[in-house]
Amino acid sequence: MGTMTSREDIVKEIIARDRIKFLEDARSRTQSQHTESKSGIVDVKILADFTEYNPLHKGHLHCLLEAKKMVPDGIFVAVVPGLFERSGRGVPYIMTRNARAEAAVAVGADIVIEGPPMGIMGSGQYSLCLAKTFQALDADHIPRGYKRDPEFEILLEKIGKGRGIAPKPYRMVDMGSGEVLLKGRLNEDNYVIVSLSKSLTKIGFNFQDKFIFVPRLEGISGTLIREAVVSGVLESAEEMLPPETITILRREMENGRAPLHMLRDDETIIHTANQATVPDLKSLSLLEERTIENVIKKRPFDSVDEIEKCIARGFSRHHAQRVLSSLEARIDRDTMHRYIENYPSTIRILNYKNKEVLREFKKRISHRRLEICQ
Repeated sequence: MGTMTSREDIVKEIIARDRIKFLEDARSRTQSQHTESKSGIVDVKILADFTEYNPLHKGHLHCLLEAKKMVPDGIFVAVVPGLFERSGRGVPYIMTRNARAEAAVAVGADIVIEGPPMGIMGSGQYSLCLAKTFQALDADHIPRGYKRDPEFEILLEKIGKGRGIAPKPYRMVDMGSGEVLLKGRLNEDNYVIVSLSKSLTKIGFNFQDKFIFVPRLEGISGTLIREAVVSGVLESAEEMLPPETITILRREMENGRAPLHMLRDDETIIHTANQATVPDLKSLSLLEERTIENVIKKRPFDSVDEIEKCIARGFSRHHAQRVLSSLEARIDRDTMHRYIENYPSTIRILNYKNKEVLREFKKRISHRRLEICQ
């Protein structure tokens, strides 16, 4: 029981600390806008890969190794989502970003930086932040895993050539010509690539020939991995996890710092839902009218489950979890817009391979404000 209490305290501490950091970032102006390579000097190439590593499995490792094989002298920068420790689905991560960053370096990443706080944003918002991250890094290559699909190959070919594609409900549209290239819905990994191409186009970042598309490894199940973590029998997932991930995950579990993916700051969520005024609820990121009406009508609440039942259905199946994360983080829309506008005000380095790599990285993006936080 003591371990559970300590993990709940860890979650509360993370959210309280990250909220302060988020508000500081929203106030901070970006130090420098994107600049093209200076004076025609060709620096070491940067491969920037965005991955949640929740936890880092052999599919992630495959993408990393394939990309490094293609650009052996490049610096592999893993962009790991940071503040609030909430995934794109709005649910808590299994391990903290520091532990996930440690696993990334252990298997071969050169630098790990903190990515945007996914769980409290809409998918378009964090896609935009990711695009701005690649721009800030002046990325030469963007490795991305994808699920093989003959119809999707048409989109990959166009994106590879630097064409933006906008994901609309049940269709994919060429941003240049307006042509509908594909009808229907995409697999989640493939959707992320299309959404990213749209965001990169919106901010004017030339991504022609920059993507490295790596077919996804089959036979890896996030559900089975999470079940192994919950049961504490990590051996049942060892065919899917690199030994480095198992070592770090086991250590975090022994120290009462994992698993965190079933824990929220329930107290804050319930307090916010019960006490916030209507204008306060309306100001919160991701909360819409019907949900607010339901909350007002049915409060007071005694549990998070009761609140979740009040959340109106959104276009995304992860909408309810994102709304809970918004109630937990208590970030208003105006602050969110300022944060995105200034993003990334600081590039935070969570981990790195060695001092030589760090020196090369600093030299390569000398026009940005850096902070090392390990």
